Amino acid sequence: MSDFFEVDFLNVGNGKSGDAIPIRYSIDNNTRIHVVDGGFQETGDTLVEHINKYYNSPTQIDSVVVTHPDGDHAGGLRSLFDNFEIEELWMLRPWMYADELIDRFSRFTSVDNLKKRFKELYPNITKLEELAEENNVPIYEPFQGNQIGNFVVLAPSKNRYLDLLVESEKTPEATKAEQESLLKAAGQLIEKAIEFIRSAWGEEVFPEEDTSPENNMSVVQYANLCGEKILLTGDAGRATLSEAIEYAPTAGLILPGIDRIQVPHHGSRHNVSTELLNELLGPKLDTLQENFSSIISAAKEDKNHPRKAVVRAFIHRGGKVITTEGTNIRTGHNAPEREGWTSVEPIPYPEEQEE
Repeated sequence: MSDFFEVDFLNVGNGKSGDAIPIRYSIDNNTRIHVVDGGFQETGDTLVEHINKYYNSPTQIDSVVVTHPDGDHAGGLRSLFDNFEIEELWMLRPWMYADELIDRFSRFTSVDNLKKRFKELYPNITKLEELAEENNVPIYEPFQGNQIGNFVVLAPSKNRYLDLLVESEKTPEATKAEQESLLKAAGQLIEKAIEFIRSAWGEEVFPEEDTSPENNMSVVQYANLCGEKILLTGDAGRATLSEAIEYAPTAGLILPGIDRIQVPHHGSRHNVSTELLNELLGPKLDTLQENFSSIISAAKEDKNHPRKAVVRAFIHRGGKVITTEGTNIRTGHNAPEREGWTSVEPIPYPEEQEE
């Protein structure tokens, strides 16, 4: 059989956007199934059904990667344990580093109490750990430089991950009142009316603030499959993407030069910037071209994603931008034919962007 790969971005939104990316690839007659995130808990069966239908009802999954603990990424992975034999789970668990972090949390003097608090704060990955232990699935740390099949982790490094745990809005140092205040502020931001400005080709407007430390914990993965350079970003923000860019040459990735890229965090404006995209994808072009594919996981009902500024920015650099809004997306090379699957139309270039 000729080498091939297929990367599927599933429509797992439930009113909000989620991420579920099953992958199958065969290199030198070695076929692997590699699952990155699983959407929401209630959409986990969608992931299972897709794998059975299009990956020939496998009995095992080689690698499952949790990019970060959010429910729209980690929740649906629970369903995999009921349906497949999982060879390895790659997941960062904050409580595993409690002994290294205890001195950075003044409210805690007991490592065991800090571990307990971390598990309370991160229920999605706590449950996945329980399922892995029940099913004798080994758990590995997806830190920078680790190899997962043909994929290599570009970020985060362990030191920066530990810093992010301390900086997180979920930090055990925060009081309940402080956490409620942060959640309220986040809700106000979501409810704020969006205003648009008409913009000429090449103009880009991004907010100054990076995304949250939680999103910046995301695992960024790179693979060269069949000569195609693939980058999966989870919800990574500017800090994590910058770390991935810096490490890329060590992993054999010379930038720019990506062929298929997951647009981070459903197309949020806080995850990218003009300067970062210039490093990652190259400078803005003078005319409309399609040199690489950019895939956005976004629910049709999600009015906040993707942002027009982000779509414009990827198109400025030669990206063909497509989204899962209402449909599943597959990008691949030499992949088996699927009855009823057709080419998807890219998002047209937005003539306006968020102010």
